[in-house]
Amino acid sequence: MNKGLLSVDEALEVLLAGARPVAEVEQVPTLEATDRVLARAQVSTMDVPPLDNSAMDGYAVRTADVKAPDARLKVSQRIMAGAVGKPLEPGTAARIFTGAPIPAGADAIVMQEFCAVDGEHVVVKKVPEREAWIRRRASDIAKGAQILSAGIRLRPQDTGLAASVGIKALPVHRRVRLGLFFTGDELVMPGDPLPPGRIYNSNRFTLNGLAQVFGCEVRDYGIVPDSLEATRAVLKRAAAECDIIVTSGGVSVGDADFVKPAVEAEGSLLMWKIAMKPGRPLAFGKVGKAAFIGLPGNPVSSFVTFLIFVRPFLLKTQGIAEVAPRAIAARADFDWAEPDTRREFLRVKWNARGGLDLFPTQDSAVLTSTAWADGLVDNPPNHAIRKGDLVRYLPFSELYW
Repeated sequence: MNKGLLSVDEALEVLLAGARPVAEVEQVPTLEATDRVLARAQVSTMDVPPLDNSAMDGYAVRTADVKAPDARLKVSQRIMAGAVGKPLEPGTAARIFTGAPIPAGADAIVMQEFCAVDGEHVVVKKVPEREAWIRRRASDIAKGAQILSAGIRLRPQDTGLAASVGIKALPVHRRVRLGLFFTGDELVMPGDPLPPGRIYNSNRFTLNGLAQVFGCEVRDYGIVPDSLEATRAVLKRAAAECDIIVTSGGVSVGDADFVKPAVEAEGSLLMWKIAMKPGRPLAFGKVGKAAFIGLPGNPVSSFVTFLIFVRPFLLKTQGIAEVAPRAIAARADFDWAEPDTRREFLRVKWNARGGLDLFPTQDSAVLTSTAWADGLVDNPPNHAIRKGDLVRYLPFSELYW
């Protein structure tokens, strides 16, 4: 590790030690709770299924009445899903449909494919095994069982599971209020004229998009002029209105870099430089009650440091229990002969051969690489990669969740 720089793991430890879940909890209709973070574990107040039921369309029978193929039984009743039948008399069968409750006395379902209708009777062509195609009460969920853990981001199947036991609303953490602003007199918004020496502010769009991916309530304070006074003013305003402030640019030590001194004037700075590439200048601190994370201005550096540092901080602030992304061991179909002394995050793409291709240039100003890639290789410091080596692959599908 470079002298005076924190490792990525050390920086994450400092960062996550300062993350506190949002205390406010609100009840949200289960139908609207997808992507929200569950604040309290959920327990079922019922059995699922609530009654023994049929897993197939067919006939409910007593196995004692079907000891050989071609048994002929009178059809005594018809049971639809949502209806409850009468007890099944010996020597009879009940026409039954998927999901319908099993009538008392029946101990098997014969699929309709193995039956033939003969007037008021059914001919059972196959001898059923006891319990065949019967879903027993509570075979999915027992009353009192925990169905959802606290600290998960609710997926569609989770809200469906909650609905299946009758939960109408779910307790979720309030959305995190994330403030964004961008520094640099060279920045211009798309649609405005682009004078010589100026650049369009792509970071504003990338970081707004990332904040929305993670379900934040975004407050965008726009482009801040390169001055200490202007930077301090927007910091104070954002700190009063937000849980977390994220900036892009101005965290280095140049004459026009005012974010670091502004944070030190309005709050405190806990760390500054990280031994990673891309993204060495990264600041973390506090301004009032708000956490502050200052990202580099280079577009790739800003994008990568958001995913590696802001993402887990946001998730923990949202109340999510597991914040580390899951990595995949994948084959490198490229050589990386001259590794950096810092930990590197390389833009790669899964190929049709089941390996990873490397974007031709890993320059931190080439935003094209992030749009081309579908993930990052997390490469240790001073670690050369040869074709065929297994590497630690972080797909964007993991980093965006």
